[in-house]
Amino acid sequence: MLSERYPTDIVIAVTSEAIFIARSMESGQELVGYTLTPLRQLLTRWSTTEFERASRGIQLLEWRRNHGYCSRCGTATVTHAHEYAMVCPRCEYMQYPRLQPCIIVAITRIDSSHRHSLLLARSSRSNMPMFSLIAGFVEVGETLEQAVAREVKEEVGLDVKNISYLGSQPWPFPSNIMIGFHAEYAGGELVLQEEEIAEAAFYAFDQLPLVPPTGSIAHRMIQQIISQYNH
Repeated sequence: MLSERYPTDIVIAVTSEAIFIARSMESGQELVGYTLTPLRQLLTRWSTTEFERASRGIQLLEWRRNHGYCSRCGTATVTHAHEYAMVCPRCEYMQYPRLQPCIIVAITRIDSSHRHSLLLARSSRSNMPMFSLIAGFVEVGETLEQAVAREVKEEVGLDVKNISYLGSQPWPFPSNIMIGFHAEYAGGELVLQEEEIAEAAFYAFDQLPLVPPTGSIAHRMIQQIISQYNH
């Protein structure tokens, strides 16, 4: 939806106290009295509601920038007045915001002493000593559960079972929806996909390495699993 006062603004939320909008900045434009901060840095400082509003705004602005022309006939598009849609005035094709679904999975294993551990992995693309959960994009034609099993097999060589849903989070880097699952170890030895995973191991709940910060779905899932098995 567009703002009535400022047609280029995008309305992202309306409450009894305020209207929240997303606005593009021109190259070189300065905001007097304000500091621009990358959204990732605000993840641990903002509430879930604040982060989700900002996430929505960033994704809608990016979508509008990327759909300035019709993908069918190449005509310049216009913004729909009442929907999140870019409309072609020539062929009337409408382009809506698209999400890229990604699964993220917490894999647990129980040993002969009935102690639980959690699989954590460090990305090959990161220089930080941070470990997280296995994650990846859903491919065309597969279910979310199939995506979980495939990604785990591809990235660390393991089989999983009893896949169950845990939660989700919008992730605007650039326009993803993270869909969280819990799965139990079913078999196999760790064989890492080196271009994706630098190292991986099962860790006891009280011996975890550095994990993603508060505010991320990975952190929430890790805490949820620990709480579930410690009760």
